[in-house]
Amino acid sequence: MPVVVTKWYAYAKWLLERVESFPKSQRFILGQRLSNHAMDVLELLVKASYVREQKHALLRQANEGIEMTRWIVRMAPDRKLLAPKQFEFSAVALNECGRMVGGWLKTARADTGSSQP
Repeated sequence: MPVVVTKWYAYAKWLLERVESFPKSQRFILGQRLSNHAMDVLELLVKASYVREQKHALLRQANEGIEMTRWIVRMAPDRKLLAPKQFEFSAVALNECGRMVGGWLKTARADTGSSQP
């Protein structure tokens, strides 16, 4: 299993624990979106680790999911849902996983000889 899958699993677990502490009104607005994106990215990364043909498409979707998660997480401290240290931890984890998926995407592109961006 690629390291990014393990790292994203740990991040998603951490994020889901934070979402549980959101006030009820925000749990259904931001919390549900964050939870869904985190779990979708995990699913895409696991699938990408097992397939060869669709790897590039799955990794692009995972990359998009990480970016969406990043933007929603940016809103959380503004809504007083994450403390500054929690936001900092999240930003570092998102950047690390994003770089790892980007590298995996480049490798997958090279393996297929694809010239897609």
